[in-house]
Amino acid sequence: MSDKPNTPLLDQVHLPADMKGLSDAELKLLADELRTETVSAVSVTGGHLGAGLGVVELTVALHAVFDTPKDRLIWDVSHQCYPHKILTGRRDRIRTLRMKDGLSGFTKRSESPYDPFGAAHSSTSISAALGFAVARDLGGVTEHGIGDCIAVIGDGAMSAGMAYEAMNNAGHLKKRLIVVLNDNEMSIAPPVGAMSSYLSSLYAGAPFQEFKAAAKGAVSLLPEPFQEGARRAKEMLKSMTVGGTLFEELGFSYVGPIDGHDLDQLLPLLRTVKERATGPMLIHVITKKGKGYGPAERARDKGHATAKFDVLTGEQKKAPSNAPSYTKVFADALLAEAAEDSKICAVTAAMPDGTGLNLFAERYPSRCFDVGIAEQHGVTFSAALAAGGMKPFCAIYSTFLQRGYDQVVHDVAIQRLPVRFAIDRAGLVGADGATHAGAYDIAYLANLPGFIVMAAADEAELVHMVATAAAYDEGPSAFRFPRGEGVGVELPERGQPLEIGKGQLIAKGARVAILSFGTRLSEVQKAAEALSAKGINPTIADARFAKPLDKEMILNLAAEHEALITIEEGAVGGFGSHVAQLLSDEGVFDEGLKFRSMVLPDIFIDQASPEDMYRVAGLSAADIEAKVLEVLGVARIGEMRA
Repeated sequence: MSDKPNTPLLDQVHLPADMKGLSDAELKLLADELRTETVSAVSVTGGHLGAGLGVVELTVALHAVFDTPKDRLIWDVSHQCYPHKILTGRRDRIRTLRMKDGLSGFTKRSESPYDPFGAAHSSTSISAALGFAVARDLGGVTEHGIGDCIAVIGDGAMSAGMAYEAMNNAGHLKKRLIVVLNDNEMSIAPPVGAMSSYLSSLYAGAPFQEFKAAAKGAVSLLPEPFQEGARRAKEMLKSMTVGGTLFEELGFSYVGPIDGHDLDQLLPLLRTVKERATGPMLIHVITKKGKGYGPAERARDKGHATAKFDVLTGEQKKAPSNAPSYTKVFADALLAEAAEDSKICAVTAAMPDGTGLNLFAERYPSRCFDVGIAEQHGVTFSAALAAGGMKPFCAIYSTFLQRGYDQVVHDVAIQRLPVRFAIDRAGLVGADGATHAGAYDIAYLANLPGFIVMAAADEAELVHMVATAAAYDEGPSAFRFPRGEGVGVELPERGQPLEIGKGQLIAKGARVAILSFGTRLSEVQKAAEALSAKGINPTIADARFAKPLDKEMILNLAAEHEALITIEEGAVGGFGSHVAQLLSDEGVFDEGLKFRSMVLPDIFIDQASPEDMYRVAGLSAADIEAKVLEVLGVARIGEMRA
């Protein structure tokens, strides 16, 4: 199979304006070619496949009917946007998705005027669309002007409370606003919660489909002679079957559900809405994640996120590894602890597979809770589980835990409740780029009184930190670990609780001490090997804890060396800042210690391989070696200052 499929109609579409002259029949052919091109592109790059395949027809219809970029089209969650990028002038770069210097895997304002709002997390689109609508009506000035504001919210994003906060406000303001609810019956994992059940009820009962679509539609869109009949039909429908009254009570006119893969339904409906809508409108479309590509449709997660793959078979091309992933190590360690303690339970926010808790759910279904894309709720729910005598492990990616920070402070930390936070994807994560980087959790957790904050240097240490968190019941604790495979060390059969606030000495050297927090320790050891060839043998220590600090070890390192360097996979304000505060409080700097803190730079680092990202960040083995030479005053290789 050639690298690029045969797409004669798509080849003529460089921007959405090129679609305006196409017939409806040609738009259907365009959708077929767009789906083929999306599969082909993602097979080369890897990435979020299923969500984009589910909105191919919707993407074609929206760009054919509306006038982007003046009409603001906002995707939520924006991993649905690959077909959108192909149609908006970026097809020539679509095979650079998620690569260094390539296209982002999400919408990105700096990338294209057709991306009016970035959205790599979920449930923000209605707020953003309402903001654009108000700016439009207040006379806001932008390069392309502001026309219609369309939020496409789907893939589970309606499970988050922010969406309903925005709808409540939009219903009150009564601005012309269009929300397309892309209901694919999935998020990243199978759907959970009452909202999923409610949406399912809206399209239950096939004989009512056409009747529901008409009677539940916005009465004001119909010509005047038909409006009274529609009102009566709507009231009759309410007495006959469940209906979509929730959205109407929030102030939205509701249309649907309709088949999101049928352009014969989508095109005339969107044209009517564009012509007649006055206030907030919700269009409920039913789609199928992974639509049109067999391997994605058959996958448990509908091809949510894939590595590079063979287009014909769908087989993913993953590099072999001899080491398990940190996520799998965490999951197995937690299972071992739960087997011995029936109070251990697990909470995740729509990421059971990503956090490894799918394994916990299989073994202990009554003790595992997926709360949906609702991190705030998940944190407070965990807090109350702890207050109720359970031992909750709240497993949330570092970047997503930011969404529940107020609850971490008020509901967990202030109340000193023993919630155990398992923070996956700590540090730089590669292809998902800046929006998913776990850069800030050390800083935002270690500043909270009474919090235990740990970082594993390798997968064996992670096992011990799971055991430590399980055993610690005096207050909240957190342990962080990166995406990807471990370093290949031997794993213990069972974790042993670490002494709280105690690090360990790895290698004894002279002149300079390197104190590592987290998995940069392997890079420190590589740097030490290179330095030894130059006659420099640094002391190496593994901090293990950012809070509480191992004061005794740190002060000894400071007293016994002329220089101390800390290294972490986090932003300024984290581990190194806490060490500097300790040294300052103890007056160590008065004694002439040279101190350096190696942290992530004060920039957002775009997508690349993790190795490339750490080189950009200045945290590679070569960077550590250079920092040691600099702090010791080595002018050039092999030459020491007298």
